[in-house]
Amino acid sequence: MSFIQGYDQESLRELVDLGECSARLEEIEGQRSLPALLERVWLLKVLDRLDEALPLADEAVRQSRMAGTRKDVLRARVLHATILQHRGAYAAAEQELATCAAEAEGQRWVSIAAFAHHHHGKNAYEAGDYETARESFKQSLFLRREAGAQDSELETVLLAIEAAERRRTSQLVSG
Repeated sequence: MSFIQGYDQESLRELVDLGECSARLEEIEGQRSLPALLERVWLLKVLDRLDEALPLADEAVRQSRMAGTRKDVLRARVLHATILQHRGAYAAAEQELATCAAEAEGQRWVSIAAFAHHHHGKNAYEAGDYETARESFKQSLFLRREAGAQDSELETVLLAIEAAERRRTSQLVSG
């Protein structure tokens, strides 16, 4: 079940039904499996409860290292980096996301690499580095196409590329 109803045209952040997300968080609160832990971190992030999300994201990374696969570790690290991004720690998030994207590409885990590049782009976008954002989104698009992604996934990335190009053009004109 996807809680994402769309993406904000300006911030590129997920648009969700806060009530549904809160209800789901309550429903899985006591679960300790890695998928439940990752879902809780994501729910806390979209509910803007970042002080709760960060230690849980740290725990998810630790748990994935102990009991998960290398792919699980990368997914947990990308999610952890998005918490850093939402807290405004763009440099730390950038480093983590770039490392995750490079590792996933090196292993030929195309969908994880696309996911990491997309979030790398969103981090750069929020940090005001629209050129890097555009390049990361383009790499995500290329990888998603290679992985046979659905049109809706491709559309999300195309909209992000357009937003980065608009901001970049605006920055060049006003700067």
